[in-house]
Amino acid sequence: MVTRRVATVFGGSGFIGRYVVKRLAAAGYVVRVAVRDPEAAMFLRPMGAVGQIVPLYAPLGQEALVARAAEGADVVVNLTGILAEGKKGDFYRVHAEGAGRIARLAASSTATHLIHVSAIGADTKSASDYARSKGLGEEAVRSAFPRAVVLRPSIVFGPEDQFFNRFAGMTRVSPVLPVVSAATKFQPVYVGDVADAVLAGVAREDAAGCLFELGGPDVRSFRQLLEYMLRCIGKSRDILDLPIPLARLQAVFLERLPGKLLTGDQIKLLRRDNVVAEGALDLASLGLVPTPMDLIVPGYLARFRKGGRRTREYSRS
Repeated sequence: MVTRRVATVFGGSGFIGRYVVKRLAAAGYVVRVAVRDPEAAMFLRPMGAVGQIVPLYAPLGQEALVARAAEGADVVVNLTGILAEGKKGDFYRVHAEGAGRIARLAASSTATHLIHVSAIGADTKSASDYARSKGLGEEAVRSAFPRAVVLRPSIVFGPEDQFFNRFAGMTRVSPVLPVVSAATKFQPVYVGDVADAVLAGVAREDAAGCLFELGGPDVRSFRQLLEYMLRCIGKSRDILDLPIPLARLQAVFLERLPGKLLTGDQIKLLRRDNVVAEGALDLASLGLVPTPMDLIVPGYLARFRKGGRRTREYSRS
């Protein structure tokens, strides 16, 4: 009798999660997708054979349900994360307390691999609550599961991303794109490469206990990324770099609106470059070649062009 391998993916219905789930299923795993809303994760089931992908109700705050999701798994992947708090303390509850709980329960189960996805800039001493909570989460994971693989991506791009798509959408209603810290540098990484890094973290024995920073081949400023997006969609818009004091005032208002387009904590994050540190283990260390933006971004932004996908392909010239 052949015993099938089991992988549990916490936060598997999100942007990165759908790519990780698909790859794990293709690799032959039975995949449990541990989420707060199993119904919203049902779209993942066709990515595998009948019964291979199973959404489970497992909120991070309920230990018994998290334990049930991790029990019997060979691989546990933690992709849970939020970009803004619904209420004070959510960053800590999700990124630190939740990550620690997953790692502790994975360690006490049958799991031999834990992949924890954090973020470049994670730092327990950061002025940003987001980055500080991410750093605390990494410490909690290391303490509970020393062989865990920690992945820190820069900003992640792909067809469902909330970066290029959001700003391209803004061009439909605004002649100006307001930004904060336009000179801050990013190293965008393709979502498929992040998912491949998760699988490589499982497959490569030399990855155990290591931390990898994931970035693509292009390092560009915030302004340059927006200019790139505008070229992709064939539009011209003014890019307005807001002074920090004005941005803080704007954030006070925007934090009260659904979606929280800008928060005071994000302003703190944007004041530091978000690139792979010199000498850090990276995608190449996992045997992966990073995907250039030009191979992916113009294709999914075509819908924002006049005439949509019927227009000619984007050109860098």
